[in-house]
Amino acid sequence: MNNFLLIFLFLALGLVLQRVKQFPTHIYKTLNKIVIYFCLPAITLYHIPKIKWSNELLFPIGAGWITYILAFLFFHFLGRKKGWSNKLIGCLILTAGLSNSSFLGYPIIEALFGKKGLETAVLVDQPGTFVVVSTLGVFTAAFYSKGSPNFLGIFKKIITFPPFLMFVLACIFNVMNYDLNENIQNVLLKIGSLVTPLALLSVGLQLTFDRKSQHWKFLRLGLFFKLLLVPFVIFVLYVFIFNQRSEAIKITLMETAMAPMITGAILASTYGLKPKLSSMMIGFGIPISFLTLAIWYFILSFI
Repeated sequence: MNNFLLIFLFLALGLVLQRVKQFPTHIYKTLNKIVIYFCLPAITLYHIPKIKWSNELLFPIGAGWITYILAFLFFHFLGRKKGWSNKLIGCLILTAGLSNSSFLGYPIIEALFGKKGLETAVLVDQPGTFVVVSTLGVFTAAFYSKGSPNFLGIFKKIITFPPFLMFVLACIFNVMNYDLNENIQNVLLKIGSLVTPLALLSVGLQLTFDRKSQHWKFLRLGLFFKLLLVPFVIFVLYVFIFNQRSEAIKITLMETAMAPMITGAILASTYGLKPKLSSMMIGFGIPISFLTLAIWYFILSFI
């Protein structure tokens, strides 16, 4: 419950600070950099070395990759057909193609499935969604913001992206069966815990409720894809095609149905990919997702 309260508290705080004339609302750019360059690498370096690998992990790990590929194919070809701008296409891919599987996903999964469920949630998030945003996400942001591909430049952005570098280092630690000492881990946890307040405050500072906005139809499409269509596809694929019905699969499906990932929205905003729409996807997606998640949890109770 405390995590849920934090979500709405910091979103609301950002909205309030927008209306304080003396407050520098452009500070959200600094907050974005702190989240990307410090908080996310800390989370990665804490969790990845602890993961025990097996073939059964492919289902939770693969969910994030499948989701993103579906979003890329859906919005890229639909956008080209409709004549959308590259920035609009890139924004929808980054926000509708990535699940908020960590700070929103973790407390929800723990509440529904207990602490044991967090083991699967971390797999969906870290080697799944998190690596997707650190690789394909950066590629998407760079590609659609420039309008013309510079693959060498995009490759450099990926391999120098701090969360990705920390993921590689964390994987090396995992292979070597090495973990950092307890004091360092505590520091990493404290730094990583700043993701929720800083990211949500950033979104709140950018979120606007303009009734005349041209983004409403794209918001509806993006949230329909993220909260309903993608979970349905993964549900059919995993449950009916691969015949998987374990609790880990249920947790994976719930993680897939989470609201859009804040890091994806921050990445879109940082690269100038429709910042207002990316903020709307988070600001409206989070509260709406509580309703759709309840629906999915009810459906999954029958498998």
